[in-house]
Amino acid sequence: MFNLILFGPPGSGKGTQSENIVKTYQLEHISTGDLLRDEVSRHTPLGVEAKKYMDQGLLVPDEVVIGMISSKIDERPEARGFIFDGFPRTKAQAEALDKLLEFKNTQIHLVLSLEVPAEELMKRLINRGTTSGRSDDNEEVIGKRVKEYQTKTEPVATYYNHHGKLERVKGDNTIEDTFKILSKHIDKYLLPA
Repeated sequence: MFNLILFGPPGSGKGTQSENIVKTYQLEHISTGDLLRDEVSRHTPLGVEAKKYMDQGLLVPDEVVIGMISSKIDERPEARGFIFDGFPRTKAQAEALDKLLEFKNTQIHLVLSLEVPAEELMKRLINRGTTSGRSDDNEEVIGKRVKEYQTKTEPVATYYNHHGKLERVKGDNTIEDTFKILSKHIDKYLLPA
């Protein structure tokens, strides 16, 4: 089983590249946001627990999210592997994910970080806001989101770099060229399905 984390600030193309990776390598996509909504809608014990926090506007505790990830992995024993999107966001979450995967006799094999200059992110997000009507379309909001991403996720990148698993990828190429670079890294572990 091959497990991958794809990092990238808002506007880096993470969503598009996740879709390409899932399609090409037949990995299961684990988005913590999707997991939370699914568990809540199915009224699972973890979903009921998560909803208590969400209804108060609080973050769902790491142990609840880890429990949901564990359930998702257990539901798909035949999976070639998983791509993690939106998790881990902190070093503590990275450590908890590593412990969970170790318990399941697997690990994170590769962490790909899409690196895009701030000016390009700003341009992409303003354009996305214009075309999609999303609320993150002004420079102040975008600047805050990018800064928060860098503050919170850089320690996670450092953690995985220390374990020899991080690859930084220039993400301001075309979609196709960026995917080719990502694929070169993934191909070292798993060939397309």
